[in-house]
Amino acid sequence: MMVSEKKINEVEKLRELIDNYSVIGILNMYKMPSPQLQEMKKMLKDRAKIRMSKKVLIKLALEKSRHKDIKKLEEYMKGQPALILTNMNPFKLFRFLDENKTPAPAKAGDIAQNDIVVHEGSTGLPPGPAIGQLSDVGIISKVQDGKIYIMKDKTIAKEGDVITPELAGVLGLLGIKPMKIGLDLLAVYENGIIFDKNVLRIDEEEFKNKLMKSIRGAINLSLNSSYITKLTAPLAIQTAYIKAKNLALNASIYNKDSIKDLLVKAYLEGTKIKSLIHN
Repeated sequence: MMVSEKKINEVEKLRELIDNYSVIGILNMYKMPSPQLQEMKKMLKDRAKIRMSKKVLIKLALEKSRHKDIKKLEEYMKGQPALILTNMNPFKLFRFLDENKTPAPAKAGDIAQNDIVVHEGSTGLPPGPAIGQLSDVGIISKVQDGKIYIMKDKTIAKEGDVITPELAGVLGLLGIKPMKIGLDLLAVYENGIIFDKNVLRIDEEEFKNKLMKSIRGAINLSLNSSYITKLTAPLAIQTAYIKAKNLALNASIYNKDSIKDLLVKAYLEGTKIKSLIHN
């Protein structure tokens, strides 16, 4: 079958764009409203470029690219795929896109983007049919102080679940907007490595805590095994000094560092003995 010149030119343009950037991502533009898309393009003007095209043409462009192993991005092309091209760090790109999403109500047929949890507490809803609607999706509730009260936290949808009409109705009742409208970044390529969204979505505080824990563990291992490094040498010297000083005090070894403490120790012991004699 003859391929049109227009399609050949489009593939070449896409290939050229891909090769001109170090970081290439796959977006899912399914149900992305045009106003939000235009707004995001403005925000990304100096950071990244978005290019939409047919799925088959994007695949051909990836296959022709000079980037090593970039064809693996094809596995992440879902919905209505588009390219996002940048030189930003992949994690910074994901965070930027995620922070600029806006909350939206869930509709029947939507796919849950994350686990949806309803928390214990008052709903502010008066007693009535709402109790039955809550029960239909597994939420245990009661009437308290004239309002419907949810008895305990409940995960009513897992990430990837299809939102049912009943669930969409309950979320609307509770005023919960679990969906986020924005650019859905599925995966990013950089230097031969593919980062999917689960890797890109990191908790910075948790990461810092884990990093600090690892650093403390490494320092303790270095000191306890007497494997001294440039970083742990000052701590090792300080520890050795404290141990030597304690040894001098306990063994009554006199030197310029222990003499003051030994005199204080002798004075206190003398005061104690004097007190015992007089009593």
